[in-house]
Amino acid sequence: MNGSSLPFVVRAMQPHHLPSVMAIEHTAFALPWPESAYRHEITRNELAHYYVLCFDGAAATHGGVEGSGLWQRLIRTLHAPADPSDEIVLGYGGFWMMVDEAHISTLAVRQDVRGRGMGELLLLALLEEARRLGAAAATLEVRVSNIVAQSLYRKYGFEVVGQRKAYYQDNGEDALIMTTPQFRFADYWQLVSDHRAALMKRLSAYHGTL
Repeated sequence: MNGSSLPFVVRAMQPHHLPSVMAIEHTAFALPWPESAYRHEITRNELAHYYVLCFDGAAATHGGVEGSGLWQRLIRTLHAPADPSDEIVLGYGGFWMMVDEAHISTLAVRQDVRGRGMGELLLLALLEEARRLGAAAATLEVRVSNIVAQSLYRKYGFEVVGQRKAYYQDNGEDALIMTTPQFRFADYWQLVSDHRAALMKRLSAYHGTL
């Protein structure tokens, strides 16, 4: 999946992405996973499907993106030693295929691009990939205090179906269990399609205003 003509691409997570993934992991979560856990997920766990959202600096440079835009600012400011020169990892996410249900296990983006639609772009990619792989629905857990994430999930049709008491070990916080409608419902994918179109328009507008 890519963001239309935008310089974004979602790719399967590979071992060379792990330094960038871990840099984001340690800023996004109170209980970060170790690198070994991600390495196991992408190399040995057949149920796991993990992806990275990359900013393709080369595509932006050769695609005629205005130098005053957000994309060129990303090229100038976001390169990190762990990233290939033409690929900047902005976020990552993944799910486990549990029979016919996609359980979203993680989703995170870089601090310096939060609020720019990157998390939404990743969530879209996960939902579309889960559907392609034959999932009937998607589910996840989210902290009861994480109102921002809950708002995004509700936007994409997730509803609270349960609660796990003291789920998070760092502070004993509860988790909400959220799930989508069944993927077989055409109305659900119309909702997703409408939000996708709005997001692409929003992302396309950035380069002319920032």
